[in-house]
Amino acid sequence: MENPEKNSTTLSMAQSIESQYRVNHVDSGLPRWLIEAAFVCCLMQAVCNWSPLLHWMEANASWALAIIQTFGALVMYVGLLRGMKPLYRPMTVAWWIVIALNIAGFIAVMIPSIMVSIGLPIAVSLMLVYLPFGCAIAYCYRGRLRQVGIWMALYILISSIVPVLTYLLFPADSWIGNMSLEIPTIAVIVIYAWVLRRVLVTDDTV
Repeated sequence: MENPEKNSTTLSMAQSIESQYRVNHVDSGLPRWLIEAAFVCCLMQAVCNWSPLLHWMEANASWALAIIQTFGALVMYVGLLRGMKPLYRPMTVAWWIVIALNIAGFIAVMIPSIMVSIGLPIAVSLMLVYLPFGCAIAYCYRGRLRQVGIWMALYILISSIVPVLTYLLFPADSWIGNMSLEIPTIAVIVIYAWVLRRVLVTDDTV
């Protein structure tokens, strides 16, 4: 018959190991209002992905579009950078690369004249970073943090691949093509923003 104390010790060790992997919340140190403002900005980014509005803002308010497309994600990423530091795999370097690429994207959107020269390299770099980084988070952690990794990978895949497929499969002015493009790209931004918010916000955040 096994020793109850030994069983209890083994169970405690297993629970301790599991707690390292299962992360439902990280303490970013950011105020609740800032995180919520970032979430609202991400929702605005999803709305701005609607083609007529997107094209109008690109032509008439590129600075506003750059802020909307960047502010929310940057706040969320800085929060995760700070909040994951105590974890066993903080992935700090990867977060800094993601933040730097988003800042580069902000500059490219705000200054349309340089978008032609650096827009594609930035988009490719984002895909090359987001996809393996998201997979790494999903592999290393459980709980809500794993969902962040899964949706990070899905976000970059859908945002990058769906426009290409739509261009190849549908005529330029096809409403079916427009719907096939806008529904998944808008939906994935909303879902990704929500899972980022869930891991950063708890009821006792002030």
